[in-house]
Amino acid sequence: MKNTAIETKPHQVVIVGGGFGGLYAAKALGKTKQVEVTLIDKRNFHLFQPLLYQVATGKLSPGDISSPLRAILSAHRHVRVLMDAVIDIDPQQQQVTLTHTTLPYDTLVVATGVSHHYFGHDQWAEAAPGLKTLEDALEMRKRIFGAFEAAEKESDPERRRAWLTFVVVGGGPTGVELAGALAELAFHTLKDEFHHIDTTETRILLLEGLDRVLPPYPADLSAKAADSLKELGVTVRTQSLVTDIDDDVVTVRQGEQTEQVRAKTILWAAGVRASALGKVLAARAGAQLDRSGRVMVNPDLSLPEQPNIFVVGDLAHFAHQDLGAASPEGKQPLPGVAPVAMQQGAYIAKLIQRRLRGDDLPPFHYDDVGNLAVIGHHAAVVNMGRFKLWGFPAWLIWIFVHIYYLIEFDNKLVVMIQWLWSYFTHKGGSRLITWEESRLDEPMVVDQEPQRVERHDAPERTLGELKAPVIAES
Repeated sequence: MKNTAIETKPHQVVIVGGGFGGLYAAKALGKTKQVEVTLIDKRNFHLFQPLLYQVATGKLSPGDISSPLRAILSAHRHVRVLMDAVIDIDPQQQQVTLTHTTLPYDTLVVATGVSHHYFGHDQWAEAAPGLKTLEDALEMRKRIFGAFEAAEKESDPERRRAWLTFVVVGGGPTGVELAGALAELAFHTLKDEFHHIDTTETRILLLEGLDRVLPPYPADLSAKAADSLKELGVTVRTQSLVTDIDDDVVTVRQGEQTEQVRAKTILWAAGVRASALGKVLAARAGAQLDRSGRVMVNPDLSLPEQPNIFVVGDLAHFAHQDLGAASPEGKQPLPGVAPVAMQQGAYIAKLIQRRLRGDDLPPFHYDDVGNLAVIGHHAAVVNMGRFKLWGFPAWLIWIFVHIYYLIEFDNKLVVMIQWLWSYFTHKGGSRLITWEESRLDEPMVVDQEPQRVERHDAPERTLGELKAPVIAES
């Protein structure tokens, strides 16, 4: 008997961004026969962003927190990965434009996240790098360890003090964790490794514009975090606004007082803004953006008037849920944290599957799993609704939560071993710096007087002005 079955064309899903939201959507759809998924990302790996600061401070290597997207999705036969960039979106033609081609879609999921925000002072970026990508972490690591190396060679006390001064701008989770890791590095890991400087004389200054660090957390946990940072040797200043960054001088205003702090290493953790695709969606699909450029979405994460375009993760402004005690002001946008993106990615996958069967799903609802922040070697704060914890028990919870969410088993094993080694020895995992070969034969000018520089016509260069190094993993 002749087979009269009608072959249906697979539903084409294009996912832009291989972060938590995009990856969780792709994995959930990857074994659905009626669907073909194309995941597009400018990089070929998934990055576990919550641990970037540990790469920046030498505790972990880049490979410990990143996994190749193709390897992660190798068992998902209906997913292909393209290493490319989306530069335009055409909702009428239902296609996205890549660098050299176009790609049609039936459903589009945009999950491109956020980048640094300098609040109208983009010129500060060169002097004060942020921490959102692996390249950012490697740049920070170069500057941090390069500062100690430069201080070792500096004979002038004032200049040495500038090399040993680190300013972290922003007292949110990233800034708190970064400042704590710097303290651990300076006061424990490196203290016996340099012979001409005392790394315990390092000054670490954490600046927060609001009245307490970790503003999203309950006030008592913020106070615990501040106390832990102070015990580590970090100077915490709240209600302190950065008004200018000029090379190695940070101008800080606290109330009516203004102070200039000379620091060779300035690290930015103070704000984010949405990726450029937010503006593309606004121009091409009529999306509304908030002040940070995030895309306002419907309760099902779709765009108004565009039911087949979804935005998930940090790029989405989702304000359709009352967070209760976690947000006294009621329906505030969901925070830009990994669990939100994971749940949204999984929701979109289920919604697409349901719609292909002619069904639908209730609006997205975020199951709040709480917030965690680690402070130094063995302290953390945990906020899970009514359950609040700090100190060493919170640190143990922080460890197991982060191990659980690492994507690949190899990463889980390596990171756990590295953390155990670090806990018992105070030694970091990856602290090697190699400069580009073309620069190895040039002197690294360390803020010297002109007569001490071999080439008198060469301007002084700071570490941040040198070309990006190749970082050797240990």
